[in-house]
Amino acid sequence: QVQLVESGGALVQARGSLRLSCAASGRTFNDYAMGWFRQAPGKEREFVAAISWGAFSTYFAASVKGRFTISRDNAKNTVYLQMNSLKPEDTAVYYCASRDTYRGSYSARSYDYAYWGQGTQVTVSS
Repeated sequence: QVQLVESGGALVQARGSLRLSCAASGRTFNDYAMGWFRQAPGKEREFVAAISWGAFSTYFAASVKGRFTISRDNAKNTVYLQMNSLKPEDTAVYYCASRDTYRGSYSARSYDYAYWGQGTQVTVSS
């Protein structure tokens, strides 16, 4: 079965940087779109970034555009979220997710993703 394992979360000061990783296993990684979502305490889970199968295109939430980048290394079955210029409002648990549609488009809707990791905590102090 598909498994996703996130890592890289930490406590960081505002304006700092972090890189999150999501290691996937269980099927051919390159053929499925991947996404990152986050959930802050008391808030709903929200879309952060997505990358198409084959890394042809990426898509970002307005709140992180220009500060975050998403990439994938198909040889390592890993997707990354590089986060720069972090703000306290970026504090959340970050989740990696995978679509279940073979070579389907990426999506900003959480219900389009079939598989989820356990999450990694990112805390940004002011």
